[in-house]
Amino acid sequence: MSFKVFLIVILSGVLVFNCKEAVAPPTAYGPVPTKKQLNWHDMEFYAFVHFSLNTFTNKEWGYGDESPELFNPTHLDCNQWAKVVKDAGMKGIIITAKHHDGFCLWPSKFTDRSVKNSPWKNGKGDVVKELAEACKTYGLKFGIYLSPWDRNHPEYGKPAYVTYFRNQLQELLTNYGDVFEMWFDGANGGDGYYGGANEIRKINTLEYYDWEETYKMIYDISPNTLVWGIGPSEARWIGNERGRAGKTNWCLLRQKDDLEGKVHYTEYMNGHEDGEKWVPGEADVSIRPGWFYHESEDDKVRPLEEMVDIYYESIGRNANLLLNLPVDKTGQVNAHDIQRLQELTAVIKADFKEDLLRTSTATATDVRGNSNKYAPQGLIDDNKTTYWATNDSIKNASVTFNFDKATAFNRLELQEFIKLGQRVKRFSIQILTNNQWKTIAEETTIGYKRILRFPRIETSALRLNITDSKANIVLASVRAYNAPDFVRMPSIKRDQSGMITMECESGNTIYFTTDGSIPTVESELYKQPIKKVKNVTIKARSFNKKANKYSALKTSHFKMLKANWGVKSVSGGDLKTSNQVIDNNSNTVWSFNTNSANAEKSIVIDLGSVMNLQGFTYLSKQHGHQLNLISKYTFYVSNDFVNWNKVTEGEFANIENNPIEQFIQFKPLHARYIKFVAKEAVNKTKPLSIAELGVITYDKQIK
Repeated sequence: MSFKVFLIVILSGVLVFNCKEAVAPPTAYGPVPTKKQLNWHDMEFYAFVHFSLNTFTNKEWGYGDESPELFNPTHLDCNQWAKVVKDAGMKGIIITAKHHDGFCLWPSKFTDRSVKNSPWKNGKGDVVKELAEACKTYGLKFGIYLSPWDRNHPEYGKPAYVTYFRNQLQELLTNYGDVFEMWFDGANGGDGYYGGANEIRKINTLEYYDWEETYKMIYDISPNTLVWGIGPSEARWIGNERGRAGKTNWCLLRQKDDLEGKVHYTEYMNGHEDGEKWVPGEADVSIRPGWFYHESEDDKVRPLEEMVDIYYESIGRNANLLLNLPVDKTGQVNAHDIQRLQELTAVIKADFKEDLLRTSTATATDVRGNSNKYAPQGLIDDNKTTYWATNDSIKNASVTFNFDKATAFNRLELQEFIKLGQRVKRFSIQILTNNQWKTIAEETTIGYKRILRFPRIETSALRLNITDSKANIVLASVRAYNAPDFVRMPSIKRDQSGMITMECESGNTIYFTTDGSIPTVESELYKQPIKKVKNVTIKARSFNKKANKYSALKTSHFKMLKANWGVKSVSGGDLKTSNQVIDNNSNTVWSFNTNSANAEKSIVIDLGSVMNLQGFTYLSKQHGHQLNLISKYTFYVSNDFVNWNKVTEGEFANIENNPIEQFIQFKPLHARYIKFVAKEAVNKTKPLSIAELGVITYDKQIK
């Protein structure tokens, strides 16, 4: 071959190769995300912080009449919040700058109801500023929650309040640097203080705030801020506060219908396949039952297995996860919450430690223009800009991943190239076993990210079948992982007789303690139910011998059993329902309902036998605006229900600001009957509430 001919052949080969690489890229299909929405998707996991006056009044929703002077954290440290969040792998923090009660965590010039009139830092503090600076220090994005509803403001429900609301928005978006997300709560209108009117004010949520104009103002000031919530938002609520998205979850929403009130909130879990706007879902959930900190929930932090499920059913179902960390009265993330968060982080890191498909080979039934640029290798190259695409007419196709040897895995992560829209409607997963393809999963949408969990399987080949798509397929990545065995916490229950039972998964054993120590294999092994009728704290862990691994710690506090107790008499209340004060249920509340200020308000309880007493406990109603707190008391004991001895009287110090369970001690004595007399109420309210009455005992034998 002559040099001239050889050169022509070489050049021809190059030309052919370049022609293949010059295949036109797929065109976008349907609504697509904006740049800031793409950045938002990439965040995946970030923190909510609920912290305000409610933290100090033990409420979830303040009424609006609480004094700013109650806000006084002793060791507020926003750097601690940021470090906890950063260590957990979260990408940002959204702070409740103003909740429904109208109290502002920054010194707003438009109201006196703010930190500037609190004793914290002598009124010179600014929580929003401190958190914004902490986020910068730790490389986190900063977001703001501003409640549109204000139960304090006298003009709420009138045009003047909308101006006030926008003025505060302007303050927050102007003075604290970049804000990645502005969060507008859907709770709007109802009863409130409203400057002393103490009335119900209803508004049309979609019309009152003139959202179009409000959003325009936000974007004029801060164009990179994504707005969540009411109005023409750029991200939507997932339809529940459990942190769970639907298995089918479109990033699309029929927002025109939504703005006309035609979309039911339950539809938010799934979105709309035919939605005309890109409005992806954000799943919000608190690490505890409540959004604000309550000491009574220190032992009610969500179990680790529930937190893991939430992760997989939010991020793993095409939604971002917004996890609430309720800062406590010291001004820091509580140790109980930190422990659970650290446990969650460890599980997630271990689950996604190594992508097993990186070393596989990928082949597809269709590749756009037979171009290497759109070949399935783009699914496993760990490059966000590459993807597998099919020809325009191909809406179903398969890609097969072959391993060099039999490989075990139990997680599969898939992502669409959402810059060009969300397309996949249905897909299945198969593995090669005994030279035959076996289907192990059949699912619907993928979107930004979809993660599947299934029992560990071993195979030499894995196949992904896209069985239905709105347009040709454009898939960004597929990853497989072999997550470690997860040992679930044991369950602990106590019946009315005092028998405590524990259960764990088959193959595991339970070790427990009652002295406050952390159980190990050297601790007591649970074999059969144990009886505990007095106050007791059980700490237990499941242990998997094969994996040599413990579960997270399960802690259960049981108060003295009241099965043999009974209410003998009451004055000023209903005897028929009075057993609610001894049912070991803080959610049931009994009240003295007499309207007479001079009438005795007492309740007498038979303990069932003579007991060794050295104190009593009182727990008020715990939730709502009017807690109907008892402030002063007298306490009597008797052994015959005839002769009574007054053993103590006084007041429940600071119960108005901290309505937690009250523990009152006295000199040890023996008694069978107790009488509790409510002498006075906080703010002279009526009626007076009792959620639970109890006694403090000691173990000395009665002679």
